[in-house]
Amino acid sequence: MREIFAGLPWWVKWIAVPVIALVVFGGLIASVVGFLVGLLFKLLVFVALVGGLIYIVRKFMSNSSTRGDW
Repeated sequence: MREIFAGLPWWVKWIAVPVIALVVFGGLIASVVGFLVGLLFKLLVFVALVGGLIYIVRKFMSNSSTRGDW
């Protein structure tokens, strides 16, 4: 690989090749990043809903046990 880039200017290696890679694979990269962000968002919503459910159930159970003492 070094032999291929050996005679080329620095800007080809560090600017032109990454720009071409982004143009070619940009849609794929955007799709993967979008999928990961969506997955993270769904995971956070899931954790929040489960935490809220546990909080509500524990609060209801503690209130119902104190009502049983009356």
